[in-house]
Formats: sequence, C-alpha cells, structure tokens
Amino acid sequence: MTHASPRPAHDHQHETDSAGQAEILDLDAEVLAEHTASITASLPLKSGPLHIVDLGCGTGAGTFALLARFPEAEVTAVDSSADHLRRLREKAEASGVDDRVRTVQADLDAAWPDLGTPELVWASASMHHMADPARTLRKVHELLAPGGLFAVVELAGFPRFLPEGGPEERPGLEQRIHAASDHHHAEHMPHRGADWGPRLTDAGFTVEETRTITVHLDGSHHEAIGRYAFRGLQRMRGTVAQALPAEDLTALDRLLAADGPHSILRRADLVVRTERTVWAARRA
Repeated sequence: MTHASPRPAHDHQHETDSAGQAEILDLDAEVLAEHTASITASLPLKSGPLHIVDLGCGTGAGTFALLARFPEAEVTAVDSSADHLRRLREKAEASGVDDRVRTVQADLDAAWPDLGTPELVWASASMHHMADPARTLRKVHELLAPGGLFAVVELAGFPRFLPEGGPEERPGLEQRIHAASDHHHAEHMPHRGADWGPRLTDAGFTVEETRTITVHLDGSHHEAIGRYAFRGLQRMRGTVAQALPAEDLTALDRLLAADGPHSILRRADLVVRTERTVWAARRA
C-alpha cells in the first residue's frame, strides 16, 4: 500500500459513493444482461454499425452488449466518472476487446469532446441525468451520421424485489420506500420518467419505435439478485431515511443487516420487477 498525504474527507466520501454506485451498475448489468441483449438485438438498424457511441456508459453494461451484438463495431464509451471508465477498461482487457473500446471522460452538460460520426448512439439510464436534455438531444442529432440511429433506454425507477405486500412484519415497506425515493428524485432529477418521444421529435429525430419491456425475474434464476437487492436498498436508505417513519426504518435496517435472520440476502422469494422503455429515433 502506498502512503500519500491525507485526502479531504469529501474526496474519500466521493470515492466510496462512486464505488458503491459502480457495484450496483455491475450487478444491474449482470442481472439484466438478457434484457439488454434483447434490446440491442431488436434495434431497427439498416446495417451493422461500425462506430457506436455509448453516452453515460457507466461501467459498461451497454458497451459490452453492443460489442457482442455488433462484432465489427468499435465503441466510444463516454462517462463523467473516471472510476467507472477505469472499471470498463479493465473489463474490456479481461474480455480481450480492449482494441474495440475507446473511453472518453466528459461532462456532457459542458463542452462536448470530439466523438466522431457514429452510426449508432446508445444512452441507457443516462438521459434523465442531463441538466439540459434538449441540448443533449440536439448534440446527438448533430453527432450522428445521416440515417443513424439514437437509442434511448430508461428504467421505470429502481427495481422492486420483495413479494407484493412484503416483508411480513411491515407490509408495504418497499412501496413506501419507493414513494419517498420518487419524491426525492422529482426534486433532484426532474427528467426521470420523462416521455422522450416528443423531445426526440423536437430535436429533429424521427421516432421509429417506442416499446416498453416488462422485467420480471425470479430470484431463483440468478444468484446475484440478492446482492442486487441488498446494495440497491442500502443505497436508497441514504435518500429516504429522513422521510420514513421509525417503524419502516427499523424494518429496512433488519433487511439490510447482512448476517441477521431477516436479511434480504437470506430470502428465497425475491424477484426483480421493473420496466424498461426504449425509444429508437433516426436522424433523417
């Protein structure tokens, strides 16, 4: 271990938060891999793209799905997080596809870097983070090759995992957690849950396809679902703790006690329930 001058506490907190977010992104990619692959397989493309840009790539869920779907393509993966991009590069090297991936660290709410002229731009769970989505859509329209496709994919909030009405000692807990989280995000992420169709049209795109995919995965089919639920609820706790009644917070903490008898990691009845909406829009 190298020893350096102490970092400010907020830097350490940022690193911890970034690592926690990266773990959730990795679990999301693992658990929803088949759904992501099905989306890339059904994109209305006229031919296989050779250059793809993944906007807000995170740790690479979309990047690797696109590399697998289009074996002749190269992907430019763009994100504001150096940690996410480092993880993505490590995965690319481990998978032997690093020669097909270029990573670019950029804040897309600021000046845009040169991203070439891709035939496909992919933005999964990233558009709602933009401070000025209309500007981002115009930038993508300028960026795309004529006839190119822009795929916007958004989740309907973070997935739910407990059976309807669970847990037994505090029925409806998960619904109340999500209601508190939705209220928080409505203030801090006003574009979450938006209908991107009209916005894409306003930016000059022709929306060729809009579809909503229902996700319902039984926990017995994937060992990572318990960890996905645990990390997700753990992260949500920080957002909703002040808004929950004491009884709900106690019940949530029982679920998050990793070694406790009520831990969500011990439950055999978990499912992943959410929806993904896909907008496929073409530059004329």
